Amino acid sequence: MRRPIGIDLFAGAGGLSLGFEQAGFDVVAAVEIDPIHAAVHKFNFPRCEVLARSVTGLSGAELRKKARIGKQTIDVVFGGAPCQGFSLIGQRALDDPRNALVREFVRLVGELKASYFVFENVKGLTVGSHRLFLEELIGAFQEVGYNVRLPWKVLDAAEYGVPQHRERLILIGGRQGLPLPDYPKPICFAADERPRKGLVRGPSCRDALGDLPDADEFDRLVYSDEVRTSLWGSPGHYGREMRCLDNGAWHYGYVRRWDPSILTSSMRTEHTDISRDRFFSTLPGCVEPVSRFYRLAADGVSNTLRAGTDSARGAFTSPRPIHYRLSRCVTVREMARLHGFPDWFRFHETKWHGARQIGNAVAPPFARHVAGQIIGSLGIEPTCPEHAIDLGDASLLRMSMSEAAAFFGVPVPIGKRDRKSGAKKRKQHEIEALRISKMGAAAE
Repeated sequence: MRRPIGIDLFAGAGGLSLGFEQAGFDVVAAVEIDPIHAAVHKFNFPRCEVLARSVTGLSGAELRKKARIGKQTIDVVFGGAPCQGFSLIGQRALDDPRNALVREFVRLVGELKASYFVFENVKGLTVGSHRLFLEELIGAFQEVGYNVRLPWKVLDAAEYGVPQHRERLILIGGRQGLPLPDYPKPICFAADERPRKGLVRGPSCRDALGDLPDADEFDRLVYSDEVRTSLWGSPGHYGREMRCLDNGAWHYGYVRRWDPSILTSSMRTEHTDISRDRFFSTLPGCVEPVSRFYRLAADGVSNTLRAGTDSARGAFTSPRPIHYRLSRCVTVREMARLHGFPDWFRFHETKWHGARQIGNAVAPPFARHVAGQIIGSLGIEPTCPEHAIDLGDASLLRMSMSEAAAFFGVPVPIGKRDRKSGAKKRKQHEIEALRISKMGAAAE
């Protein structure tokens, strides 16, 4: 039985790509304008053709050529196009230049003649004046030959095995004449909610983070984002899946060859003693009043992890929550666990880029359940790939913006600046790197 194929638009680091792959799709192409995010996608999906460019002006024919798929049927196009959703007076919301990327998504779905599409966006698109935009968007899909599953739904990732409340609008559509997929039914209730009949309890923050080594135990993680260690705890069911300790943890995705003894994406944050005291005094499930950081509750789920703004808009990073047990913010790897990214999946080495890549991503387990509905409507029985694959070159995770742009042969995007949060620390620690590595080896 063939593996259906999909294309990821506005791909970021690849949360949707991973979820669709785990559901049984081969993601043959991904389009992402930010070269740093594109490089991370290339590392994690080395067999996927990554286009580090805007979708604007990209034709369906060019996408097919780049993906080397000829006239094959594209089973699904998915993505979360950024949009403002406000209508100008006397003008359609879709005609607002700020929503041009949404129009491009609709255009490419039509040009590619995809069997199905999945459009993901923020919950805010469903309220107030944004509703007009949503109605126009549904009409635009209908104009290019697609039926949309109505009523549309806002789904919470916490009901699909993710230890985080994360509500997202999902639009599912199919080419006219094809059966329409339904929305996936919840598989669990959030760990911080009352039990619901017929559903099991979802993973908690303790389930997600309890087995991870504490980054503060490793001096190396002051200037690096990875360290080899044996200080892993005993994982529960969720932790075992994130560690890929059971064959079923790969679902229908490609097994990656990786070294599970290395703790990655874990560069430390050096808080002051005063900050740590405040964090320690903050009750679980409450917000620390000075920093406004949320403290995780061991038996609850995370608040919504956000990306903040990019360099062009002030480089504001949304706060990472405070660990439920430790007096510090969570690391990028701990964010990834709260988002449903397995431990083999890596992010840019700097905390700023890594946190943004997670905050912008769709939670993979949630995406997998949505993708499973598409597979069902295609009438295809998902299959496991026969061969494991290697991850990409680790240098892709350490590139500056200019280096990543050069790798893909594209100009540096306007308004993008390099953000190397560990660069100064790295220089400061070069002289004592040998001493620290010896200390780390002794500790391990």
